[in-house]
Amino acid sequence: MIGIGAAAAVAAGRYASDAALKAPPKRPLPSDPKVTVHGTAAGRVTLTRSLASLRPGTYGLKGPGVHAAVGPVAEGAERSADTVVRRLLRVSRGELRPGTRLWLTPEVYAGDPGSALGLEFREVRVPGERGDSPAWFVPGSRGTWVICVHGLGTGRAQTMNLMPFLTERRFPVLAVSYRGDPGAPRPREGLGHLGESEWRDLDAAVAFALRGGARRIILYGWSTGATMALRCAVDSEYRGHISGLVLDSPVLDTRATLRALTAARTPAPLVPLAVRAAQGRTGLAGDPRAALALPARLTVPTLLVHGPADTVAPWSASRALARQKDRLISLHTVPDAPHAAMWNADPEKYEEALRRFITPLM
Repeated sequence: MIGIGAAAAVAAGRYASDAALKAPPKRPLPSDPKVTVHGTAAGRVTLTRSLASLRPGTYGLKGPGVHAAVGPVAEGAERSADTVVRRLLRVSRGELRPGTRLWLTPEVYAGDPGSALGLEFREVRVPGERGDSPAWFVPGSRGTWVICVHGLGTGRAQTMNLMPFLTERRFPVLAVSYRGDPGAPRPREGLGHLGESEWRDLDAAVAFALRGGARRIILYGWSTGATMALRCAVDSEYRGHISGLVLDSPVLDTRATLRALTAARTPAPLVPLAVRAAQGRTGLAGDPRAALALPARLTVPTLLVHGPADTVAPWSASRALARQKDRLISLHTVPDAPHAAMWNADPEKYEEALRRFITPLM
């Protein structure tokens, strides 16, 4: 018989594991800290000074009913020990009022490809094993389609960061959602699996693209979406049509990612229990060697973009992955970038690395 104390510990671990397994798709990650708005002026916004608000690059500011985009720290702005002034690119929704608490997010755009970017697009439904999932389709003239899939803490809006780059090169783009996303089927028991089950929804999107006229497929994923893309490239029955992968901040060490997700919202003594409970509830082994075995079957060119500042998905696992097939996998390292925000930290260098990789695949 399980003692009362042991039973309580199991229940507490199960409860705490919900922080990682039942997180809504658009709830901020531990790497998306909140900042306070102190004021706005023409093309500028003043935020509480912190390591996050001083990050280089371009980010979204998001909260209930509010979305804005901010650029780098403004040059020549009046300095303060407590605040930082960044360029304000636009306010897409709501109003930036003094005292408003928002969080920094990789999602620079809000809305859809039409309202945010002025692109022609269609809302489509992709049939999957658990039901239909919504997707955006942006047409292009090439026979190679790019299927984009977001990861933890974001939605399809994250894929719009790279849509201008992709559509300028005339790629058709399919930005997909998957089980657990708004409008998509509910996952079993309401639990996320860090891509382990969700990859089958991406596989269904590949089948959808092939039925729609695609001759070749490039899979482009962020975070768990990158993990899904890697899994799809080696296990899909359609893998012969996949000509390339772009993996941004892939979740390869599930134990470390579960620990990061639970630690931010769970008392420290419960974190080990939460990780074990999450592994038990999902069947995730948490062994990084399992993910690192995938390259043995990988046969397509891969661009892997990651950096050492990622506190959600360890960069060390990506380095180990790249070393296994260094002639097939190119690693582009981005310093000072939080999880799945490699483009945000340095858009220019990111897009140059992407251009070099993707041009031969056109």
